[in-house]
Amino acid sequence: MNKILALLLFIPVFALAQTKDCAYDIEEKTDSTSLKVLPQKLMHEKIFGSSSDYLFFSLVNEDEVPILNMQLLQKSNDFIPTNCLGKSSKVFIQLDNGKIITLVNAFEEICSDLNYDATTKNNIRILNAFFYFTKTNYEELKNSPIALMRIQFAGETKDFVLKAELESETLKTKSNPARYFMEYLKCVE
Repeated sequence: MNKILALLLFIPVFALAQTKDCAYDIEEKTDSTSLKVLPQKLMHEKIFGSSSDYLFFSLVNEDEVPILNMQLLQKSNDFIPTNCLGKSSKVFIQLDNGKIITLVNAFEEICSDLNYDATTKNNIRILNAFFYFTKTNYEELKNSPIALMRIQFAGETKDFVLKAELESETLKTKSNPARYFMEYLKCVE
């Protein structure tokens, strides 16, 4: 009887431990729709001379469908070429266990927007895209860290090696890009 009582006392602790990392930027539910959006996490940072590239991920659950929001931010004193995603663009994620997961573009076509920051005299390009998860190997994302990621743009592909721990030089934050899905996918299922 004491063991059962002790187990019942720890169930709320286990439930709280499972959801403690699930802090949402947006959490809305109506009669017909639901939306949960996790905060953005820095996945990749590259600084070279006067140019810098940042890749951010955020997970979204829209009406019980998990979606990856990917934002590519580029800054440079020089002109930055446009990046576009087409209907057939994909994100390929290679896991440490060797399996490859494919995410498909959620929209027809989208290109990066160009802005100019007069204060720093930087061109800034932002690409904000959404990708659907496929059923193939979806569960593997929760069990294995990410080794490599490839984004298939409309005219080229770019590879990103994701670190186990990333300490941002400019944002002064720490993140664990390789374990991103292992830590946060549970929050949007």
